Amino acid sequence: MSKHKPYSLAEEIAHALTHGVGAIAAIVGLVFMLVWAVSYGDTFHVVSAGIYGASLILLYLASTLYHAFPWPRIKAFFQQMDHAAIYVLIAGTYTPFALVNLRGAWGWTLLAVVWSIALIGVIMEVAMKERKKWLSLSLYLGLGWMALVVIQPMLETVEAGGLWLLLAGGLAYTFGVIFYVWKSLRFHHAIWHVFVLAGSVLHFFSVFYFVLPHPDVI
Repeated sequence: MSKHKPYSLAEEIAHALTHGVGAIAAIVGLVFMLVWAVSYGDTFHVVSAGIYGASLILLYLASTLYHAFPWPRIKAFFQQMDHAAIYVLIAGTYTPFALVNLRGAWGWTLLAVVWSIALIGVIMEVAMKERKKWLSLSLYLGLGWMALVVIQPMLETVEAGGLWLLLAGGLAYTFGVIFYVWKSLRFHHAIWHVFVLAGSVLHFFSVFYFVLPHPDVI
């Protein structure tokens, strides 16, 4: 695990507030998606919504607690959980598209690969005594953009609007990394949080509107 470089009190408040809002929104979003999926979808829709929503909650809750607690040992624990939860969210975001849109050989293969890599990433974050930030960032970005491997079947099974939202969300996460590593900029991490929130919102709408069913009567 990497050594924690302390932020100012004002920065930590901004960090906790930005992702605290994300945690609340994720809980509301999960409930909304589950109710919708149960009402209009099948088992695959319900499971997909549950996994995706739970991964959102895990990330934002871990991040909020990491930045909210001042005590070093507790802070270090939730920092590990925060870093590990990023892998879970990336795999969780793939899950609805793999289970519902792709399904079949492409879907199950994608699901197995992304969750296997995510599991390796989680173990790495928890087990490594000295975290290699460059390695973690490379795995995050590589896993996130691995969707390009299945771009052809995605083009065939996901409507254009859903793909554009996925792309926009991916770009928000990716460009946000600039601020994540920009240590000399005050509130750089809070700005990173805003980019993460933007990416999550865009991906949420992609899942809700282009994975979950929308009957004509609605």
